[in-house]
Amino acid sequence: MSSTPQPTDVDATQEAQSRTAGRSDGDVVLRADGVEKTYDTWHPFGRTVEVLDGASMQIRAGEIVGIVGENGSGKSTLMQILVGALEADAGSVETSGTVGWCPQEPRLYERLTVEETFHIFGEAYDMTHTEIRDARDRFAETLDFERFLDYQVRHLSGGNRQKVNLSVALMHDPEVLLLDEPYTGFDWDTYLAFWDLTEQLTEDGVGIGIISHFINEQERFDGIYELADGTLTWEVSGDGSDA
Repeated sequence: MSSTPQPTDVDATQEAQSRTAGRSDGDVVLRADGVEKTYDTWHPFGRTVEVLDGASMQIRAGEIVGIVGENGSGKSTLMQILVGALEADAGSVETSGTVGWCPQEPRLYERLTVEETFHIFGEAYDMTHTEIRDARDRFAETLDFERFLDYQVRHLSGGNRQKVNLSVALMHDPEVLLLDEPYTGFDWDTYLAFWDLTEQLTEDGVGIGIISHFINEQERFDGIYELADGTLTWEVSGDGSDA
């Protein structure tokens, strides 16, 4: 990562992103400002662990933003706060439109078939049967798991579980998509299909945030944040240059 001067607050971060993405503030679909989170611990030398300390970020419509950090840096905690699954101690998160969330560990029902999984998630999203069927068929073809629709989730490989995990996060056409290590277990063809899919989504105006412990294809991203010591720093633009 670059050692260039770093933004010290959310306004500086927004300014850096405006230069990089070339979009107006009206295009922001997710904004986090000053997010803090502390956990209790039984460590003998301290009662709490500060995971997030004033973390601020934003995602704009039609862009892909990466969030990188060491294991244990708080990436998954941040993601849970962004989607509303975990309450922050301080700070705010604002989103525009619906949110899709693909957690690192698939939250699927082991004894349901893939077909049934689509129906239960689709009903939760208040989708019609036709919309559910169309979404199922589209993602099963795109990510190549059509032959597994009648399999129970517990009998799927890790890669196929992740395909279903990603699909149910996308099936209701969210405006904001948040992905935690989304391509874990994918083979090369599925990995490429994933990026083709994200390109199509961004063309449709979806804002995407991808958490990963390591990003080796920076050109696929409009920008990358680094999470360290509880704060987020806008590091590089998608072409690898400093923001």
